[in-house]
Amino acid sequence: MVKAQSSSYFVILALSIAVNLLLVFQFCVDGEWRLTWSKRAAEEAERVAAISCSGHGSAYLDGLVLDGKEPVCECNSCYEGPDCSEFVTGCAANADSGDPYFLQPFWMQHAAQSAVLVAGWHRMGYSYADGSYISAVLEEHIRQLHSTVGNAVTQGRYIVFGAGSTQLLNAAVHALSSDNSSNSSSPASVVASIPYYRLYKTQTEFFRSLDYRFEGDTSSLLNISEAGKVIEFVTSPNNPDGKLNKAVLHGPNSSAIYDRVYYWPHFTAIPNPADDDLMVFTLSKLTGHAGTRFGWAVIKNESVYQKMTEYMSSSSMGVSRDAQLRALKLINVVLETRGKQIFEFGYHTMRNRWESLSKTLSLSNRFSLQKLGPRYCTYFQKIRGPSPAYAWVKCEREEDTDCSEVLQAANVIGRSGSIFSAEDRYVRLSLIRSQDDFDILIQRLNQLVSEERQQQNHANIFLQLKKPLMSTLRRGLVY
Repeated sequence: MVKAQSSSYFVILALSIAVNLLLVFQFCVDGEWRLTWSKRAAEEAERVAAISCSGHGSAYLDGLVLDGKEPVCECNSCYEGPDCSEFVTGCAANADSGDPYFLQPFWMQHAAQSAVLVAGWHRMGYSYADGSYISAVLEEHIRQLHSTVGNAVTQGRYIVFGAGSTQLLNAAVHALSSDNSSNSSSPASVVASIPYYRLYKTQTEFFRSLDYRFEGDTSSLLNISEAGKVIEFVTSPNNPDGKLNKAVLHGPNSSAIYDRVYYWPHFTAIPNPADDDLMVFTLSKLTGHAGTRFGWAVIKNESVYQKMTEYMSSSSMGVSRDAQLRALKLINVVLETRGKQIFEFGYHTMRNRWESLSKTLSLSNRFSLQKLGPRYCTYFQKIRGPSPAYAWVKCEREEDTDCSEVLQAANVIGRSGSIFSAEDRYVRLSLIRSQDDFDILIQRLNQLVSEERQQQNHANIFLQLKKPLMSTLRRGLVY
């Protein structure tokens, strides 16, 4: 009887092991987990990613589809054709927008680690399980990221998510203006130091709140004690000139919003962790994913945090859950190597571009660049040269009052200085677009500088010929 029971036990055990092995075999192929419901989506993504665009464009899952077939290539500037292989001669170099395509090659090299496949039932509700609009896991990863990079203090601070820095900047203005400790009935004055990012002005004026009003340059407030509530935008590093700005105005009625979207090691040396009362960051300039529309603010004051949270809740009920998932995945990739891979790739790319541009314009007397020197970076633990996102170019000739027009004549499209409330003698050139865009920019500038040098040489030859002629004429007059 005991033997029969023992035999039955071993039979059941053997069957159980066999069933488990069969299940494992069904779901595993060559040691890898076999895809089931996600297989079709994964194959579709791989198929589109494999479309050849000659290295001068990309195809996307949400791109245009011709004749019901695969998506077509979306070509970089100055390239066209079905596979983007045809160069358009005489086209303009696009150095206008701040699309951060310079990091696209990095993410193509890390396709497997950074890919996200979203199930059809992913986060269908308005909030997370805790009732919040913010992923607690993503918030923790952001705090870890800042601690790893050493560019911002987050311990004991509050964090708010927004649709890029754009939404957060106005949320901050709203919170600070409504938190009016000056007991003034007049609207808060919003200012920024020239040259400043145009969005500060356009967005503040667009919403036309009774609580705040854009007043322009910081220097317009000569006596802050009589100005009432003041909110100062401080961009550090600055857009357009890359300088590490600090607040100009101080006092009990003054508040600062630090726009630190470029405060990452690929754009600037990190001298110390920023510890400002209100700081804004964005995925756009960290990983290059501007289209994901994800940013965050780090806030000291609880009252300001509550008002910004209320703003987000009322305006959009928080940031897209899909955007938060993608941000989490991308930041995970950054943290895998403590940022080493992406920041080294980004820094060397931007550093090489700055050196190339500086070398070209150093041969010119007509154009000059902003002065940026080497600085010690606590992240890289060494002195490093500048690698700004933008070149702030000045036309030095007296007659070149509109530098943007001068460059347009040479087939270079930049952003006029007046857009940043500066003189039009300045123009901003974007260095963060695709490698194609930068190569064409350098080609156009080299041609422009070469023509300038030729003109200068002709002028020098003329002067050399003119001197003996004038000397002869003078002798004739004397005699």
